[in-house]
Amino acid sequence: MGIFISVEKTVECILIALCFGALLTMSSVKLLGALQGCNYRSGKLMRWAAKRNNMSFERLTLLGLLCALSSAIVSLCFSFAGGWAAIVGLVPYAVFFGLYIYADGKIALRVPAVRTKRFKRLEGVLFFVCAVISYVLITLLNFAAEVWGAQLFTVLRYCPLAVLPLLLIPMICLSNELAKIYEVPHNRTYIKKATQKLASSKITVVGITGSYGKTSTKNILFAMLGKKYRVLSTPRSHNTPIGIALAVNANDLSGFDIFIAEMGARNVGDIAELCEICPPDYSVITGICAQHLETFESLDNIIRAKGEILSATKNKAFLAADCADYFKNCPCPFEVCSCVSEVEASAEGTSFMLTLGGESVRVKTKLLGAHCAYNIGLAASLAFELGVSLADIAAAAEGLEFVEHRLQLTKSNGINILDDGYNANVKGARAALDVLRSFGGRKIIVTPGIVELGILEEKENRQFGELLAGLDLVILVGDTLVTPVKDGYLSAGGDPEKLMVRQTLKDAQAVLRSELATGDTVLFLNDLPDIY
Repeated sequence: MGIFISVEKTVECILIALCFGALLTMSSVKLLGALQGCNYRSGKLMRWAAKRNNMSFERLTLLGLLCALSSAIVSLCFSFAGGWAAIVGLVPYAVFFGLYIYADGKIALRVPAVRTKRFKRLEGVLFFVCAVISYVLITLLNFAAEVWGAQLFTVLRYCPLAVLPLLLIPMICLSNELAKIYEVPHNRTYIKKATQKLASSKITVVGITGSYGKTSTKNILFAMLGKKYRVLSTPRSHNTPIGIALAVNANDLSGFDIFIAEMGARNVGDIAELCEICPPDYSVITGICAQHLETFESLDNIIRAKGEILSATKNKAFLAADCADYFKNCPCPFEVCSCVSEVEASAEGTSFMLTLGGESVRVKTKLLGAHCAYNIGLAASLAFELGVSLADIAAAAEGLEFVEHRLQLTKSNGINILDDGYNANVKGARAALDVLRSFGGRKIIVTPGIVELGILEEKENRQFGELLAGLDLVILVGDTLVTPVKDGYLSAGGDPEKLMVRQTLKDAQAVLRSELATGDTVLFLNDLPDIY
């Protein structure tokens, strides 16, 4: 055979490589889900995987060590079979990979992976990359065995394949970057299609942005405008170019009168890009705070980014009262929301006076927190501008249902559960605590702190911790931000015996099962996605 690999050995290498490609791809489901949560940004996935107590690298390292050790033992036990001993030594790989895949499947992502077409394409690219890298490594090992000729190495030649699990995360990142060769131009084409579709339609576009309250205000406005118009909106919290394009391309715009586009941003220029896709006839800014400061770097940049919607607004903008001062030089006609007064918030809901067109009506909604009254008022101002009557606006407000994961109240066995999992900003956190304190009985919070505050993260989380003093039980989750929250809580006189730190949300829930009693209220604030 010399130094050349025979046809039979080549076939062997290909078959083994395909098996490893499949095993590695099946082992990557959670990691691919985390990558999706990182908006397919490879660098962010690597930072997530490297975080202390994340255990991703550690678990893959353990898998590699177990495979190497067991493969060596089995191969040596079958050394009498000569070169076939190495083939038998591959069996432990299948066993331990199978156990890893089973155990990984038991660890659910807090934000489950959505098997979109892009996700499936990435899986295909990952399989190809894993198979190719496996093939190269397997071929080199066989080549070395032929050249060296040592019997022991021939028997153990597949033990070094245990390094493949350690390479899985880098291979995922490589696959992601390779997939972008197709994905980036494909997305541009898809977005261009949506842009042209909107431009050729007669639909009225409403753009909503802000540091917080975007989705809630969008849902409220959808209900109000629905009293008179056929309304289309971006689903859930879809507020990126692709999210907007999906909503537009999936629908026949001739069947709608108004399109409400939620617009999110993490950098200056993001809103301007969204406005190029769907230039707003009317716009709404719900409020400004130091959210996503990690990428914006300063409050001034946040104001600049959110203000980009005003430059693109064709008719009129509607601004929340607490951020109007930031936009005194608004380049389009605007109205500051001032239609809400006499707000009364309790555990039963929120009521307030709504004044539009010189008429007033008392509105009662099941939504919780005084802040929701101002979101309703902001939406009501725009709906009234578009011709919806005050009576219809009030009726829509009174019929509003809780927005999923945004101070969503459910009751179970006499226990009040406030799900504010999507709340990740300072102002929203304070509002949620006000709502929690409006309930009777014991008051409990489960939170990991507040993220993406950049250089203010430690300071703001310490101040947030101070606000938790006086609650009956505080459960801090994870290790990302709990230290400043804990320090703030204790410095404000919080009772150490009422403070617990648990590594995961599952661990916190186990505590609650033994702690909760009838009449208690528990607030889940900011259930961090897996990428944190």
